[in-house]
Amino acid sequence: MLTGDEPLVGLDGVTVRDFWSWGMSDLRTNTLRGVLAEFIVSRAVGSVAVRRVEWDAYDVLTPDGVRVEVKAAAYLQGWSQPRLTDIRFGGLSARLLNEATNTYTGDRDYNADVYCLCVQTATSHDALDVLDLSQWAFYVASRATVAATRARNLTLSTVRRIASGPHTVAELAGAVALAASS
Repeated sequence: MLTGDEPLVGLDGVTVRDFWSWGMSDLRTNTLRGVLAEFIVSRAVGSVAVRRVEWDAYDVLTPDGVRVEVKAAAYLQGWSQPRLTDIRFGGLSARLLNEATNTYTGDRDYNADVYCLCVQTATSHDALDVLDLSQWAFYVASRATVAATRARNLTLSTVRRIASGPHTVAELAGAVALAASS
């Protein structure tokens, strides 16, 4: 695993940390917000994974073996916008990737035991601080609950109706365990 101090050979004085700062410092973007949410959930539930697996069937594995899919959304984006973004969570069902053949197998399915749907709740760019976890709301639903919708995408209003929450980050481990047992 990289520490950030590794040099980019051929660019004097440039390190991996420089790359991370250049390419991955705006946590408001859709891609990095999702990765940050996975990291937050991973730490909140006590996962011992040392790194993220990009195309795994689920995002987080709890110490008890519960597979958690993490989705993230926000009202604000990293760019100027005329109105707040409608919160929607996509990609809830998927086909599994066979890494040996680099092909997708089987039919689309809900591949996690629990779904954690994370909302960065700030509605003003002046107040937005993605690192302030009090600005996040976490909704948790079991696989059966999400699968019963037969949807690949859920709006926030649907999530509020079918999932537990909103939870704080401190409540997340308990909510995930409860959803896994239902």
